[in-house]
Amino acid sequence: MSDHEHHAATVNGTVVSRDRVNALLEAVPARDHEARPEAFARAERQRRRWATQVVVVDELARQACARRGLSGPGLNPGTAPPRGATSHDGAAPDEQRTVTASPAELGSIVAVALAHSPAARTLLEQLEREQLIPEEALYDYYDRNRDRFLTPEALSRGADPFSETSDLLPYDQVREGIAGELRRAAGHRAFFDWLDQARADVVYAPGHEHPGDPSHPDHEHRH
Repeated sequence: MSDHEHHAATVNGTVVSRDRVNALLEAVPARDHEARPEAFARAERQRRRWATQVVVVDELARQACARRGLSGPGLNPGTAPPRGATSHDGAAPDEQRTVTASPAELGSIVAVALAHSPAARTLLEQLEREQLIPEEALYDYYDRNRDRFLTPEALSRGADPFSETSDLLPYDQVREGIAGELRRAAGHRAFFDWLDQARADVVYAPGHEHPGDPSHPDHEHRH
């Protein structure tokens, strides 16, 4: 059997085995297809490409966590789980997460990777902690979104949040909540920026290309 028959992709010199992709495919069952056999076969080819992307994100995140010295279960780069594994190893679902939708309905590959990969979640949490939100940005958010900070009494009488500052919860009372929300948003942007750069040099084996790669006949661009 050739190397391409053994692996789905190479990530910074680390081989991502087909076993890891197969484990995810088994953990995320396909929906029943009533389409013609050729349409079903096309959907399955695309599902394999989709699953490869999820596993690649997991591998990239494992490597990033290792470089940053982040520890935790399921963070060992290059670990290939046994076929059909349902633990966190190899990007199969941990905490018994179950997804039964088709790839198109699952939405973003990143969202699914975060649901299945402890390493991706660990990295995202670290990136969120690293975000420093200036005080002026916090207050600006508070000032521009007054409708979110009306007191219960003001809400009950339908007060205009932009007319009376006395109808608002005090800034000091809601500041930490605003900071957390803005850190999470900034952390997600940082995660996407990291991923765009990290997967630029990933090499895919035939049949495991990105679902939107125009070089294969089944390509479709979905997020």
